[in-house]
Amino acid sequence: MEKLGRQIVKFRIPIFIISILLLIPAVFGYINTRVNYDVLYYLPDDIETMKGQNILMDEFGTGAYSMFVCEGMNNKDVAALKEKIEAVEHVSQVVWYDSFMDLSIPMEMLPEEIRTAFNSENSTMMFIIFDSTTSSDETMDAINAIRRLADKQCFLSGMSAIVTDTRNLAESEVTIYVVIAVILSSIVLALTMGSYLIPVLFLLSIGMAILYNMGTNLFLGEISYITKALSAVLQLGVTMDYSIFLWHSYQEQQSFYPENHKEAMAQAIAATVKSVVASSVTTIAGFIALCFMSFTLGLDLGIVMTKGVIFGVLCCVTILPSMIMIFDRALEKSKHRQLIPDFPRASGFVVKHHKVFAVLFVVLFIPFAYFQANTDVYYNLDSSLPEDLESIVANTKLQEEYHMGAAHMILLDQNISDKGKYEMIDEMEQVDGVKQVLGLESIIGPAFPQSMIPPDIKDILESGQYELMLITNEYATASDEVNRQIEDLNQVLKKYDPTGMLVGEAPCTKDLIDITAHDFKVVSAISILAVFFIIALSFKSISLPVILVMVIEGAIFINMGIPYLTGAKLPFIASIVIGTIQLGATVDYAILMTSRYEKERGSGKNKKESIQIAHSSSMRSIMVSAFSFFAATFGVGMYSKIDMISSLCLLMARGALISMCAVLLFLPAMFWIFDGIICRTSLNFKIQK
Repeated sequence: MEKLGRQIVKFRIPIFIISILLLIPAVFGYINTRVNYDVLYYLPDDIETMKGQNILMDEFGTGAYSMFVCEGMNNKDVAALKEKIEAVEHVSQVVWYDSFMDLSIPMEMLPEEIRTAFNSENSTMMFIIFDSTTSSDETMDAINAIRRLADKQCFLSGMSAIVTDTRNLAESEVTIYVVIAVILSSIVLALTMGSYLIPVLFLLSIGMAILYNMGTNLFLGEISYITKALSAVLQLGVTMDYSIFLWHSYQEQQSFYPENHKEAMAQAIAATVKSVVASSVTTIAGFIALCFMSFTLGLDLGIVMTKGVIFGVLCCVTILPSMIMIFDRALEKSKHRQLIPDFPRASGFVVKHHKVFAVLFVVLFIPFAYFQANTDVYYNLDSSLPEDLESIVANTKLQEEYHMGAAHMILLDQNISDKGKYEMIDEMEQVDGVKQVLGLESIIGPAFPQSMIPPDIKDILESGQYELMLITNEYATASDEVNRQIEDLNQVLKKYDPTGMLVGEAPCTKDLIDITAHDFKVVSAISILAVFFIIALSFKSISLPVILVMVIEGAIFINMGIPYLTGAKLPFIASIVIGTIQLGATVDYAILMTSRYEKERGSGKNKKESIQIAHSSSMRSIMVSAFSFFAATFGVGMYSKIDMISSLCLLMARGALISMCAVLLFLPAMFWIFDGIICRTSLNFKIQK
């Protein structure tokens, strides 16, 4: 490794120039990577609801639809607006009153179900069908075009409108996320490091790693907006340690090579490669665990963050030392006294009161294990967005004026007898919360012969194999009521057509609830086992993995249990990914202290002295690392208007501080209590006689 270090120092200027040139393709890749704003897109392709969505696209030429409410407009103006909307690119059909009969014919001639479904006292509603999928760029562009045509008394709702608003909001915020993270991290580094210039070099090096990571996402085709929003901030937080390790190692080596800074850096690189690679493995393990989720948003985030950590390591041992050597004189001039003091008596206090901290750990661990298991989560994507967004206002209008919650679609075998269809519709309309089941059978009443059905309507509701029906209901997406309703509707549907499918936002969200509940168990188990075995191999110990994982899991329980006590609801994704991220990113704190404890105990020092030295020598590094992670995520959490992003960042920020406290207060107590077991079950420990 020393040879590698000397080569990096020797070619520091070419490395720096190449690293800058590589930013050009990285920026190109970043700009041209498509971002997906539809969370439901990441459901598995083999579930029935997603198969149904594909059939809608293949058989009916649509994957997206929206409800469009017009208030205080006369029929002629609505008809004129409808014509303009139909001319918008990628709008396939617009269904309204005049789709069934001429405006000169009184509305009372329409079947009552159709009339009441599309009209209220103060407004009328159109049903807009697009020829592309819910979250496609074409559909979102069409949504924006329709909004430009509409007046203020018009409201466009539906999943595509929500996705469009999410895109617009996320694009306006994502750059500010990085700016906030950089500013707050700079403040922390300026307070904790011994130079005013070194934080700038840290952030330049990590910034390059982030751009390389985001640029290579081009090869993935697209990434989720959650991944895009979080990855830069998260990469900054979890890889800052590596830069700190290199700088501290360089300063240490300068005491051995005071006249030869090049050799000091070569030795520092060699030492850093060993420690950083070992440290990054646990972080990578946590992100890889996300890749095992059936809900493939975890795969998306896991791959991007795994790349991010690898790029972080590579830049830390190549680009950062090159910049430090290039600006070595400037760094010497920018040195200052550390503004945060050491705490020389803290280690003695913690070790002396180890029994108190051990009891406190048990007292907190047990109830918070229950709290975190019972923290409320929400799955309704509307809940993560501000209430003043156009799509959220439109959804509220639908609920207030039409008492309409989630709308479902039925894909039914066209060969089912008319009698069977009528009976099925009757049974479905008896299900709690169902308002109407609208299809050709709803239009064909005793006073409305089939020959009078407009061809456009038949094209919308029939294909070669399937008939399409729309179910309107009073219940909101992701509510317990609508989930029970979906189960009841599926029972009725399968009774008449075993191949029939119930699709739409609410059925997809119900699948999301079922799938992510399973994913949480899988991801937690994989991440814990992976970290367990990595620690076991690193320390050649059976007992240490149990102790270290238990301490960090206790910190995770406290972090995830706090919302239970405050009554806050978390987005569903938080309950899955936060535990894994916090474990992978902060178990390094415990490993750092344990490494020094192992070294001192292995050299023959007694229990008290070994624990106290391990605590005092690692405390500052752990605090700097935790505060850096906190700074990178807290500001973003406070700023973001998207609750899915805000909640995840605040949980990560709080988790870093809680893990820091757990390691500094509880881990020494565990070492004291289980010292005998650790020494007997670990190869590199010796019990002093």
